[in-house]
Amino acid sequence: MLGNQRTPFSFLSPVVLNLLIINVLVWLASIVLPRVSPINLDVLLGLHYWQSAAFNPLQFISYMFMHGSFDHIFFNMFGLFMFGPVLEQVWGGKRFLFFYLFTGVGAGIVQELFWTYQLMPYIGSSAMHIVFQGGLEPITIGASGAIFGILLAFAMIFPDARLMLFFLPIPIKARYFVPMYALVELVLGVANFSGDDVAHFAHLGGALFGLILILYWKRRAKLN
Repeated sequence: MLGNQRTPFSFLSPVVLNLLIINVLVWLASIVLPRVSPINLDVLLGLHYWQSAAFNPLQFISYMFMHGSFDHIFFNMFGLFMFGPVLEQVWGGKRFLFFYLFTGVGAGIVQELFWTYQLMPYIGSSAMHIVFQGGLEPITIGASGAIFGILLAFAMIFPDARLMLFFLPIPIKARYFVPMYALVELVLGVANFSGDDVAHFAHLGGALFGLILILYWKRRAKLN
């Protein structure tokens, strides 16, 4: 019977599978569309600074489905592929999807706050016009914030699970791995290394909002 047949993707949970498909399709569209039309999805769907004329509140959702390169989408989707299915099995599809979107939006909010702090000396001055018109307008894309939220959730639910980095093949318990990873992101974000265009504070924002939501769920469960 067709209902009993397994596909190559049967091991993936439904929401994770659909998120993977959507992200890949949007990434492919962002490559193809500029070649056949004037549409630039990065500019249209990426998250702009809130004072920009190109800003749209819907970008808090759309930006997390955009990726700038193969490496960018590969590592984000690899994280979703590795840790998403088990969380979806624990929470169910609706709660997992809400968590994914909530942490992604939270990451965008933190990134907006960081941009505001960076641009504070220019706000209200003529230099602000130079920032926006001189090709320096802030914009961010990617699912990294949501992936950081998923990584934190996995560590909280399975603290003794052992994880490894590609360049450090030493198994580390999730309860230690996630804080170490977050610390590295914080150091890189504060250092703001030259040529580093990674939204480190968005990553931390995703983890922070993930922590807030999980603690809220736990508190509500105790009250019930």
